Amino acid sequence: MNDILKAINHPPVKYGKTGILIVNLGTPDSTSWWDIRRYLKEFLSDRRVIETNPILWSIILNLIILNFRPHKTARAYKKIWMKDTNESPLRFYTRSQAEKLSIKLKSHPNLIIDYAMRYGNPSIKSKLDSLHKEGCEKLIILPLYPQYAAATTATVCDEVYRVLMKMRWQPSLQIIPHYESEPLYIDALVNSINNHLKKIDWVPDVILSSFHGIPKKYFDKGDPYQCYCHKTNRLMKEKFGNSIPVEISFQSRFGPAEWLRPYTDKTLKRLAEEGKSNVLMICPGFSSDCVETLEEIEMEGQETFKESGGKNFSMVPCLNDNEDHINLLEYLVKKHLV
Repeated sequence: MNDILKAINHPPVKYGKTGILIVNLGTPDSTSWWDIRRYLKEFLSDRRVIETNPILWSIILNLIILNFRPHKTARAYKKIWMKDTNESPLRFYTRSQAEKLSIKLKSHPNLIIDYAMRYGNPSIKSKLDSLHKEGCEKLIILPLYPQYAAATTATVCDEVYRVLMKMRWQPSLQIIPHYESEPLYIDALVNSINNHLKKIDWVPDVILSSFHGIPKKYFDKGDPYQCYCHKTNRLMKEKFGNSIPVEISFQSRFGPAEWLRPYTDKTLKRLAEEGKSNVLMICPGFSSDCVETLEEIEMEGQETFKESGGKNFSMVPCLNDNEDHINLLEYLVKKHLV
């Protein structure tokens, strides 16, 4: 009798739902110095991102980097900040991807689709807590990194596991892996190039495919990221099948250590000096336009190229929330809806 009464008095529990969480790298909440500093501290404190002596790094980070770097980073974000919605392009497009994916999957009534950021807001923890309260007994996590790296995909997994460790009633979990050679992804990249070529009135001498870099020592320790980038670039070139040559480079290096080569800025300078007057850029590793594509490449990269003698420069937008990209995300999710 007591057991029956306890069951009757048990608070209502929601159940039977599946939560889909797409996760991007992250963004500051604003362009203010303190918000930028808070974001950088969280990002650069991740041991997956900075693999060095933690005591030495803590001193360097807190006494030097976090006192000087926020000014430079804030200037970059101010150049690309979306003032009408008061957010970064990365947050805008990631939210839009989740919304459009929800529409695509509306025939599945027990799905709840949301988005999170690995660093900054909305946090993975806040979204997993919300999905759990909504009755999600199954979670599918989609890190928006086509090419796996420990500093990107793996750190999303780390944070998801940390949150689940504190849950008494855990949901089942699936994490969608890298998709660097998925045909729909390659098709989407090639379509984006061809669509952009129709919008410019000049023919590129070369298409430069720029991926985010990682320190070379990470690759030497066994990180497969560089291999996946080259695989994507090779498949994209084969699918493109045009007479325009496609080269690969790596951007966004940080600190004095050697990173993956060739470096994007030095490659742009070399191309201009070699007489390649017309360059088209694409950043296949970024699922959404962000400070690394819009400020570092479209603005600074273009300046480097033209100052070195280049003439025409244009950048293919990231896949963002275009139809090809949403179809790809839908396909990746449906593969795990068993």
